[in-house]
Amino acid sequence: MNDSAPDAPLPGGLHDYFAPCTLGLEIVVAEELRALRAVDVEVRRGGVAFRGDRALGYAANLWLRAAVRVQQLVLDVPVRIKEELYGSVAEVEWEKWLDVDGTLAIDASVRDSAITHSGFAALTAKDAICDRFRKRFGRRPNVDTEDPHLPLKLTLLKDRLRLYVNLSGASLHKRGWRPIQVKSPLNEAIAAGLLLASSWNRASPLVDPMCGSGTFVVEAACLAADRAPGLLRRFAFERFPDFDVRAWAILKEDAVRRAKRALPFALVGADRHEGAIALAKRSAREAQVEGLVAFTHASLDDFTPPPPPFTLVTNPPWGERIGEGDDLIASWEALGHFLHRKAQGCHAHVLSGNPDLPRLLGLKASRKMPVMDGPIECRWLRYDIDPVPPR
Repeated sequence: MNDSAPDAPLPGGLHDYFAPCTLGLEIVVAEELRALRAVDVEVRRGGVAFRGDRALGYAANLWLRAAVRVQQLVLDVPVRIKEELYGSVAEVEWEKWLDVDGTLAIDASVRDSAITHSGFAALTAKDAICDRFRKRFGRRPNVDTEDPHLPLKLTLLKDRLRLYVNLSGASLHKRGWRPIQVKSPLNEAIAAGLLLASSWNRASPLVDPMCGSGTFVVEAACLAADRAPGLLRRFAFERFPDFDVRAWAILKEDAVRRAKRALPFALVGADRHEGAIALAKRSAREAQVEGLVAFTHASLDDFTPPPPPFTLVTNPPWGERIGEGDDLIASWEALGHFLHRKAQGCHAHVLSGNPDLPRLLGLKASRKMPVMDGPIECRWLRYDIDPVPPR
């Protein structure tokens, strides 16, 4: 990446971008970016750096499923003291990103640098931006931490300052279809990333027999139907002074045309909790995939999936410790019975944040993919279940 301030386009009209994601999903995001024809794709811890034109920055927000933001790099310089940080930030042409009557906010993180306090780094950068506006216009923008016109991400790592414009605004996992916040839901971006990392080919039946509020099934429907995950929401870049309305309209129109209205295979979720199924059905309606999925109120014993083979994905309850209750153990044992009796010849993918619980399935995982779910280190476990032997 550049060692200078890349606030102007790179040669060829390219910009430097970074797409943060959940730890463990970096390879998935990199493949998504290559599919969007990003160049110089570089996997880093916690995200993927890449290059592209302005339209690619827009498209990445519209289409990335496993990332949580798309950030454009505007400053990449060595910094050790306050004066260097202030001076570097003040040189950026912030007028092209923000009107003087607009608002900004800076999210800062600091590690292994001479400047050790993230709040101090953010305040210094904010002062530099506001002072630049005051000198040029006699007024300065305000700070709004809730809904800023210009959200910025500042990182100081080993005395290297990288300052990004957050093109996304709110996290990309907020697709716009989850009607309410439910208890311990699987993040939409993580669910989509796990689906992309699974054996599912997006053209065959998929089942989640412990679907909860239906995140896996809804995300699977969007994947199979080629529906852009960002089509139902707005992004921070839509409020920038140089927003290209025509380029964005073309991208959205193409996304609408691509979306399939029907699928020739089943996407099914089931759960023993009636309230969870009600939430799942509501989410499917909000995501506009209601006709592509089916949700059933049923326990594992009572649920009859489509005829195998199908791909099974699920996120059973974990608990903090295996001894927290008989119900937790019974849930995993019931899932094991379901896999043995009703998923012969299938590939199953199970997310676990407890290393002791998977043994209750009575199966040996063929793959164990590490991934973080919030602060919890999890494994995305793949099981290749033997088919029913011929008679």
